Amino acid sequence: MSHTHQRELTPSTHWKEVPSVDEAERFASYAKQFEAIQARKSQQYGVGRALHRKQIVAATASLEVLAQLPPFAAHGLFATPGNFDVLVRLSNGGMDKASDRRPDIRGFSFRVLGVKGDSALNNGPAKSQDFTLINQEKFAFAGSDEFVGFVVAASGGAAALVKHLIQRYGLLGGPRRLVQMAKSLKKPFSGFATETMYSSVPMACGPYAVRVRLMPSPTNGAPVIGADADWGADFSARMAKQELSWELQLQPFVNETLTPIEDASVNWSSPYVTVGRLTVHKQDAASAQGKALTEEVESSVFDPWQALLAHRPLGDVQRARKVIYFQSQQGRGAA
Repeated sequence: MSHTHQRELTPSTHWKEVPSVDEAERFASYAKQFEAIQARKSQQYGVGRALHRKQIVAATASLEVLAQLPPFAAHGLFATPGNFDVLVRLSNGGMDKASDRRPDIRGFSFRVLGVKGDSALNNGPAKSQDFTLINQEKFAFAGSDEFVGFVVAASGGAAALVKHLIQRYGLLGGPRRLVQMAKSLKKPFSGFATETMYSSVPMACGPYAVRVRLMPSPTNGAPVIGADADWGADFSARMAKQELSWELQLQPFVNETLTPIEDASVNWSSPYVTVGRLTVHKQDAASAQGKALTEEVESSVFDPWQALLAHRPLGDVQRARKVIYFQSQQGRGAA
C-alpha cells in the first residue's frame, strides 16, 4: 500500500454534520406519516412497530469488549475491556407480518446493558447502548427524504409506489429506481446466524465517527437450504444446540469523499477493526423462560439514540430516526 493511500485511510476527527434548515419541520412531518402507517397496520396485525414489525427471535447474549484497541475505537463502550449483558431482537424489516420467503431487509438489533456515561439524548445517564443493524452495507437512500417517500408510497400498494417513483425520478428514472430497490430487497440472505450485518449509517466514537459491522463466526454453522421457510426456526435450532458468536467491528471515518457522514447510500471504503465479540448463549426459545423473553423483547425499545453520548448517531438518516422512532414507540405504548 502506498503512503498516499495509507494517509487516505487514516482515521480522522475532521468530520462534520450538515443539518438542513428545515429538518425539524420535515422530521415532524415524517413522524406523522409513519404514525398513520403504524396505526393502520396495527389495526391489521395488533399493536406493533411501524417498521421491523415481525420479530423473528429474541435472545440473551453477552458482549466482550477487547483490550488494546486502536485510538479511534477506544471510546465510550469500547474505552476499556469488559463484559456486558445483551438483549437481541432479530426481525424482518417490513411494515407487514409477511412470509419469511418474501424479499425484505433483515434486522439484527441488540441492546448492551450496564453501560456507564451520559446519554446521547442529553437526559441523564444512558440506559443502554443500542445497535440497530441490517443486512445491507449501505442504506438504499442517500437521505431520509427519499426513504420516507418510498415507505409511505409502498404502504399504499404497488400502483402508488410506481406513481411516486415516476413523479420523483421521471419516466426513465422511476423504473430504474424500482429495479435498484428490488435488487436491494432481493439480496441473497443465508440466515441470521450466518449473515454479516451492518449499521449502514454512522455514529460517533468519541471524537471520531464510525460505522459498525457484525461478522458471524464460522462455528455458527453453514447456511441450511430451505431455512427461508422460517428464519426463526433456523436460528432457534442453532442456539438450542450451541453458543453462537460474532465479531463486532468498527469502520472509521477518514474523509468526506471516501466516508461521507450525510450520504447514507455510499459504501465506506476504510478497513474494519474488531473491537468485541458478541455471543448468543445456548438457550431454548420454546421454554417458559424463552417465551417470556420473546414478550419482553417485543415490547422493548431498540433505538440508535438509546445510546451513550460518546456514540451519538450521526447524519441525516440518524437525525430523522430520533424523531420517527420516538413517535413509533409512543404509537405502541413503549415510550
